[in-house]
Amino acid sequence: LLDNTINFAKGNFTNNALLWGSRGNGKSSLIKAVFFYVNKINKNLKLVQLNKNNIFDIEYLYQIIGKLYHYRFIIFIDDLSFEKIDSDYKIIKSTLDGSIQHQPTNILLYVSSNRRHLMPRDMIDNERSSAIHTDESVEEKISLSDRFGLWIGFHKLSQEDYLKIIRAYCNYYKINYDDKIRKKAIQWSIQRGNRTGRTAWQYILNIASSENLKIKI
Repeated sequence: LLDNTINFAKGNFTNNALLWGSRGNGKSSLIKAVFFYVNKINKNLKLVQLNKNNIFDIEYLYQIIGKLYHYRFIIFIDDLSFEKIDSDYKIIKSTLDGSIQHQPTNILLYVSSNRRHLMPRDMIDNERSSAIHTDESVEEKISLSDRFGLWIGFHKLSQEDYLKIIRAYCNYYKINYDDKIRKKAIQWSIQRGNRTGRTAWQYILNIASSENLKIKI
């Protein structure tokens, strides 16, 4: 994603990116971190966040910022997904499908989603079971995600990786990482029902609160 963003900031053709996978593992944080890093080098790079509820405005955005040729824009749509098949879904898909195809050369789309194809698996499976022309109908439903040339998957963390994150935070904030911290970190993840980067960070905040530590973000 960093290489893709640097290449785009230089004025080259690059891929739209879809970051998909487990919630709380840093998809949005990665996009923002990459932007701020590249923006220090190239101030002409801009980040515009578009709420998924306002996705109908994407063509309007194209018309405005697409004419600002001296700048390069990343349009960031966070947590994009479609819950069901309805008229809104068809309008949104038509808008994005057509707009991405003809997007201005100074605009790049970065989208995060908990779903690889931007919709629930059972929605696709239901289409397979009920459609007359099964393959054609399913392909139409998942073709939107294929518009993104760069796919980056965020998968569930193992306990070992989760503890590595805890240890890294402890080292950064000078918290003594010992067996007690380790056991409580595991217990914390079990109580939360997941092991993610977000869960690890929330545990560090809990330590800071209980031990009256000052943590600067």
